[in-house]
Amino acid sequence: MLARRTWPCLTAAIGLVALGPAAVPAQDAADRARRIHASLIGVDSHIDTLQRVLNGNEDISHRLSRGHVDLPRLKEAGMVAPFFALWVPTFYKGSEAVRRTLQLRDAMQMVFDAHPDQIELATTAADVERIAGAGKIAAVLTLEGGHQIADDLAVLRVYHRLGLRSMTLTHFRNNNWADASTDRPVHNGLTDFGRQVVREMNRLGMIVDISHVSDKTFYDTLAVTSKPVIASHSSCRALSDVPRNMTDDMIRALARNGGVIGINFGAGFVSAKDAGALRQRIGQAVATEPDLVGQALDEFARADYLKEYGEMKPAAATIDDAVAQVVHAVRIAGVDHVGIGSDWDGINMVPTGLEDVSKMPALTAKLLERGLSEEDVRKILGGNLLRVLRAVTGR
Repeated sequence: MLARRTWPCLTAAIGLVALGPAAVPAQDAADRARRIHASLIGVDSHIDTLQRVLNGNEDISHRLSRGHVDLPRLKEAGMVAPFFALWVPTFYKGSEAVRRTLQLRDAMQMVFDAHPDQIELATTAADVERIAGAGKIAAVLTLEGGHQIADDLAVLRVYHRLGLRSMTLTHFRNNNWADASTDRPVHNGLTDFGRQVVREMNRLGMIVDISHVSDKTFYDTLAVTSKPVIASHSSCRALSDVPRNMTDDMIRALARNGGVIGINFGAGFVSAKDAGALRQRIGQAVATEPDLVGQALDEFARADYLKEYGEMKPAAATIDDAVAQVVHAVRIAGVDHVGIGSDWDGINMVPTGLEDVSKMPALTAKLLERGLSEEDVRKILGGNLLRVLRAVTGR
């Protein structure tokens, strides 16, 4: 037990020694980054691109001039195993949330059916390796909000049968069994039913995702889970003080669990300079509560998404802020517990130099410049998340 508790700290200490400014010349780093991405099985633990498919009727099989992600750009960047989030806003309640989730799953299936030569559903790490080896995108499907199970473990089990392999326990608002990071606490973390949800996810082989949850919900989850968990799209609160970001103590606890923090590329998540704008936007989202159902609610959600995310807004953050987030997480947790959770197509302010997934080699080059090894970088870009997927699904 002692060895397990101290190991992440030792790893972090080793990383602290290794990291340093300009450890590799810029041109050498850029060349190495291109070689890495040419053979990479890159895993991104959170993209919201399915919203553009459903709300914008976009064909992501082609290179697009808008948005952060499409299948050609994913493949060229080597980020071939994205976690596609089935995000349902919290203003969908009960059966309406289930209905919207099924719409998203149907939209994803239509992509699979129309482009079997480009993309395929992956439900295990072995699937990811097989599909990527065939030159295709391996799509891991996730739920972004526990409200989507409508307080029913049977619904959770059906989602698992539909290929869903992860669930964020909350979104912007509390649900009936867990407190969120951006809402006033009402449950003091997880309720008894919330603990049942975590245990059932462990049993099924679904990754428990603690992005969006309150700090107390996070610690309650770690006390219950028997499997590694992830923070699919959170960054470090020490560098940008926004609620979804994790404190250093939380990051250390996540490492002791064997989990991974996926660094979010939203400008407000990586840089304190943009944190105020992010907090304001989240406050507006939490307050949004249309009195609608059915198709009228769907039309509202569509218009709301396109208004919020259709055009990028100016940001002060740069790619160097994202690099600083990764480096900080490595120093705190150790390199085995840091990944990428970009939040592409679910953020409306991006760092200069990291405008879309095609810029990922530039991030890699800067990490190499900072002294991270190629082995370290491959872990961050996918190996660590693939390890968790294998540990949770069993293969």
